[in-house]
Amino acid sequence: MSPTWEGAPPPSLGPRGVGGWVRVAAKGAVLGTVVFGGLAVLLLLRLVEAPLHGPHRPWTPQITKAVCRMALAIIGLRTRIEGRPHRGPGAFVANHASWLDIFVLNATATLYFVAKAEVAGWPGIGWLARATGTVFIDRNRRDAARHRDLLGERVAAGHRLCFFPEGTSTDGQRVLPFKPTLFAAALHDGRPEGYRIQPVSLVYTAPEGEDARFYGWWGEMGFGEHLLTLLAAPRHGSVRVAFHAALPVSDHPDRKSLARAAETAVRSAL
Repeated sequence: MSPTWEGAPPPSLGPRGVGGWVRVAAKGAVLGTVVFGGLAVLLLLRLVEAPLHGPHRPWTPQITKAVCRMALAIIGLRTRIEGRPHRGPGAFVANHASWLDIFVLNATATLYFVAKAEVAGWPGIGWLARATGTVFIDRNRRDAARHRDLLGERVAAGHRLCFFPEGTSTDGQRVLPFKPTLFAAALHDGRPEGYRIQPVSLVYTAPEGEDARFYGWWGEMGFGEHLLTLLAAPRHGSVRVAFHAALPVSDHPDRKSLARAAETAVRSAL
């Protein structure tokens, strides 16, 4: 997550009053049942899917999409979609404001995330990430070639990857410069013909009367505290998911050019 910008502290976290804790208990029980019940179903189905289809996943992503849509409905976050996910071979890149981005993007498109290696060890989120086919990489430059090959293999298998080129989450009010490293996978020799990168903007609107950064997950915020805050909220805002025109990889000479074009598109919606 990002450090605090210009000394501005994050919004206060945690349920407020008895009503807040009642909402946490009610929504939390339903959310836990949906998410971990869906995870159990996905793992069982994967036992059949894996031997038949290998790295391809024609069935289980539909469970992921359904669970994420229900999770957002339980929390109360409304989703507004502009444009549509591109069809054919390619990947998605988006700005990164919160752990909520995972649910929002999974609810709107079939994709596989690229995440930092430490996410695999996070309770709850790590289990879900592994089960849904997330690719984990670390930040060691010595492993850059291995990561490029790993991502290239997933690209060649037809997986539409999604990554956050900022490299960290923010307060949701800005877009940090895109790092070009992961764009190298899109230039891998094994990529399918016509491969494209689609920029996606996630624009959160806070509930009326709340801090504009209400949905941002940044600074020293803990996941548990942030989740409780969202569950306890008496009302919620919305998130706008803007799918921009997909960028043909063949139009860009290198990863830096591709990263700049994607960043410009994502910034245009904020």
